[in-house]
Amino acid sequence: MSQSLRGLLPGPKARLGAVALRRTYAVQTPGSPRFQVFNRRTKWMQKERAASAPESSRVADYLKDEVAIRLCERLLDIKRHYPRVLDLGANSCNIARALTRENPDPHPDFPTSEPLANRVTELVAAESSEKMLFRDADLPFNSKIKITRQVLDDEETLPYEPSSFDLVLSSLSLHWINDLPGILSQINSVLKPDCAFMGAMLGGDTLFELRTSLQLAEQERRGGISPHVSPFADVRDVGGLLQKAGFKMLTVDVDDIIVDYPDSFALMQDLQAMAEGNAILGREMGAVGRDVLLANEAIYRELHGNEDGSIPATFRVIYMIGWREGENQPKPLPRGSGQLNMKDILEQK
Repeated sequence: MSQSLRGLLPGPKARLGAVALRRTYAVQTPGSPRFQVFNRRTKWMQKERAASAPESSRVADYLKDEVAIRLCERLLDIKRHYPRVLDLGANSCNIARALTRENPDPHPDFPTSEPLANRVTELVAAESSEKMLFRDADLPFNSKIKITRQVLDDEETLPYEPSSFDLVLSSLSLHWINDLPGILSQINSVLKPDCAFMGAMLGGDTLFELRTSLQLAEQERRGGISPHVSPFADVRDVGGLLQKAGFKMLTVDVDDIIVDYPDSFALMQDLQAMAEGNAILGREMGAVGRDVLLANEAIYRELHGNEDGSIPATFRVIYMIGWREGENQPKPLPRGSGQLNMKDILEQK
């Protein structure tokens, strides 16, 4: 929520001989300002509406399931047990399904590997949409991991004590957070020392095909454009945000997932079933006009269409790993303490 400036208006004009009016100033209320880009209530309503049609919502979960699997695979490189894990922005518990997946690390010498869920004592799945959170509460994967589902009043304010989790995971939820620096600082706070945060969020050029074709279609049919695809964070900024939040030993990488659709209408239908519709403040209310949608379909195919008649949609996923600082954590040597000269090393090659 954006922080308002509070100003005091002068009272009635003072009479002659009375004390002169004091000049007053607008001052900002205490605390860091929180800028609003997204309407959190709109996003909550989109999730509730999508979860109300569980069958179509499950069919459209292919992207969230795939990203959750790729995020959890990064745990294979960390040989630890996690007594208490937080899944922030759990959606329909896609991370829980990924953790219970059979044989997550196949190897020629070891054909089978145990599910990652065996390393987790308790998974706290936190989500603002109750219907989405409990959509799959009766499916078989729930019996393979201990899940504590918790409905949050506000995903941007974590109701947890400091140093209360051994691991924090978040898959495809952070790109809807208004105060990303603030939530990263809170995540760092709820982690125990020398414990990791692993997140995945949409960013960069996600859905650039849809964005460009819609803009051209509106420009052609209406003589102007309005935001239909939400803005995304850039990968170059994520590392700085993690560092600013106090994380150490950072890792940030990008993965493009390209999904082919029969047409742009199928793409937008799936985005709605995913609860990934536009939630930006100031967006035009109501459905997009039929003439704009038809023009968008033609432009999309002309600019980005595949040879087989399908259309591609690019989802750019930013993966991030950061560790809360701990006493036994490896630390960089002090500046100037190096014993080798880089110039000498390069000259040897």
